[in-house]
Amino acid sequence: MNSSVFQQRILAWFDQQGRKDLPWQQDITPYRVWLSEIMLQQTQVATVIPYFNAFVENFPTLECLAQAPIDEVLYLWSGLGYYARARNLHKTAQIIAERRRFPDTLDELVALPGIGVSTAGAILSIAFGKSHPILDGNVKRVLSRFKAVSGWPGNSEVNRELWAISAQLTPVDRVADYTQAMMDLGATICTRSKPLCENCPLENHCLARITRTVFLLPTPKPAKLLPVKQLVLLLLGNNLNQILLEKRPPAGIWGGLWSLPEFDSIESALNWCLTKNLRIVDSQALATRRHTFSHYHLDYTPVIIQTNTPINSVMEINQTVWYKAEQIKTLGLAAPVKLLLQQYTCENEND
Repeated sequence: MNSSVFQQRILAWFDQQGRKDLPWQQDITPYRVWLSEIMLQQTQVATVIPYFNAFVENFPTLECLAQAPIDEVLYLWSGLGYYARARNLHKTAQIIAERRRFPDTLDELVALPGIGVSTAGAILSIAFGKSHPILDGNVKRVLSRFKAVSGWPGNSEVNRELWAISAQLTPVDRVADYTQAMMDLGATICTRSKPLCENCPLENHCLARITRTVFLLPTPKPAKLLPVKQLVLLLLGNNLNQILLEKRPPAGIWGGLWSLPEFDSIESALNWCLTKNLRIVDSQALATRRHTFSHYHLDYTPVIIQTNTPINSVMEINQTVWYKAEQIKTLGLAAPVKLLLQQYTCENEND
């Protein structure tokens, strides 16, 4: 199958079966396309939709996003994960707003925080109608199977081969529809575990289908045993129904989010309270929980400590504040911390 026939089949399938009612497909602008592409990195469409809608409601333009406090941006991102995306989104919005034009070349886009070559290609194709290949996870899967490309796509040599195939197949005309079609095909038909090959427009020419290697491709990442890190999260409450929170450093895991003070042991948490002259009226260690990141497991043990010491006793700590339970609902919180606080405040309300 030559490139022209491949493109025709992909576009014919898109016209009949492609998704055309996603929120970012309405009122297309570079800002909305860019926002959706960042949110869709390593995140499924169904998960992204409510976050996208909330963002464009609160920040209808790139300038609104650029002027917003980072805490507000992180709050609206809470639960979506990979928080560096939100920090980079905010930085990039400020850069573009200062330049007063949205970049429309590959070099300009990839120079911005959080925008890689594939994301830039999607923005240029969908928002500007410029022919640029993309290679997100869905497209990698489609092309790996169609051309029977073996080897983990994260390998540089395999990655280069897939980029070359993507570039060869990307059309000049209707490139926005083609780009969306390739992403849709991977997301809805050429899925990882239950591909619907009989509904695929490439079925009769797919080498993985012909050689019965569909379930072997793309070659999975070599198995690696994730390390386990352990910590104690201090849930310190006072007699005014307030909870002590601290803001994490801007970089790293949960960067810029509000969280609970961290310790390496329960004893360390208790000793810290004593060094702050806090009168402990009650303490309780909860069962250890696990949160898995891409490169390690985090086993955290929540420790609830109640104090009746005046609230200003620990306020000298940088980036640390007491918050009332109802205020916590407006903060940027990591998903496990948010869940823990919701459970804690709910239990207190029921007491």
